[in-house]
Amino acid sequence: MLSQLRDMIWSDWIWFPEGHGWADLKNHGGHVFPQTQDLWATIPIAFCFLIIRQIFERKVAIPLASLLGVSDKQRVCAPPNPTLESYFCSTSKHPTQSSIDSLSKQTGCSVRQVQRWFRRRRNQDRPSKLKKFQEASWRFTFYLLAFFAGLAVLVDVSTLSDSGLFPLLTSQYWYYMIELGFYISLLFSIASDVKRKDFKEQVVHHVATILLISFSWLVNYIRAGTLIMLVHDAADYLMESAKMFNYAGWRRTCNFIFTVFAAVFIVTRLVILPFWIIHTTWVYPLTLYRPFLGYYFFNGLMFVLQLLHIFWAGLIVRMVIKFLPGNDIVEDERSDKEETESEDEDDSRERREKSIINGHVLNGHTPLNSKHWKRD
Repeated sequence: MLSQLRDMIWSDWIWFPEGHGWADLKNHGGHVFPQTQDLWATIPIAFCFLIIRQIFERKVAIPLASLLGVSDKQRVCAPPNPTLESYFCSTSKHPTQSSIDSLSKQTGCSVRQVQRWFRRRRNQDRPSKLKKFQEASWRFTFYLLAFFAGLAVLVDVSTLSDSGLFPLLTSQYWYYMIELGFYISLLFSIASDVKRKDFKEQVVHHVATILLISFSWLVNYIRAGTLIMLVHDAADYLMESAKMFNYAGWRRTCNFIFTVFAAVFIVTRLVILPFWIIHTTWVYPLTLYRPFLGYYFFNGLMFVLQLLHIFWAGLIVRMVIKFLPGNDIVEDERSDKEETESEDEDDSRERREKSIINGHVLNGHTPLNSKHWKRD
């Protein structure tokens, strides 16, 4: 039963155009082609990346952060309070005004003290600048090396004759295995990495990328897959380097790199990818074959990535607009900002002003109705 189901899922007519099948990808004529079992190598590679990352962040990223002047502000910890801690962990990290009033009565603390406790408690859970820098420096190192490796593989592939099925080169094998292993390691570590506002989009991106790379390997779309990975790596290392200088407080350097990143991102993700690569994978096969399920599956994943690129391009444009006029440092739209005590005072003052307007408090008395001041 299971063997029949497997044979049905991997039928030639599902994944290949008419006249082609899995038999075409068997090694023959002295040429090597991608094999399904090759993908198992990406699992140990992913675990190796997780180990190497821990070593890199401790032995390389921390000294580099110290050299660039990355420092964290001293955070004031929230004092122990079982009632507030229970509410924070089980109910909400952002209590409503009515909940704050209720908690104030339960704990015997003033409203202001409850507000300050939650603000400090939220700050405790936020990742430090050093942790963000470690993560950014690790990704920067990989993306930079992967970009130049992709260029080398592209030159290697260009030496092949343009005929029929393309045999697998050694450089392509390692490029695919390392890239796929890295994205699998990101999926493994995403729970412990810095949480950003686009967390769900990041998960979708990682899953779609893993499926796309794996499928392009299985059906020998390795040329298209190489171009797709290269186009992505072209901008990613610039973004990570801008983050590194942002955390170090190097404003002008950060702004310059981010401007270059924005230009490269728009050209590669919103021009080259959709109008060259996706256009080729979507239009060219139809001139040779009738549509098949594998054709829709591959291009469907491409469109998912393209939608995510459009979403991120909107965030990038917003950040560029923010820092250009005032020449301020770039703030990552996806990151939560640390709350300060001054914000707590502003919130308290705003609530107090609203209560005055609504007639709740005015020196201990209900304010006069505004109608009493009107002239007949």
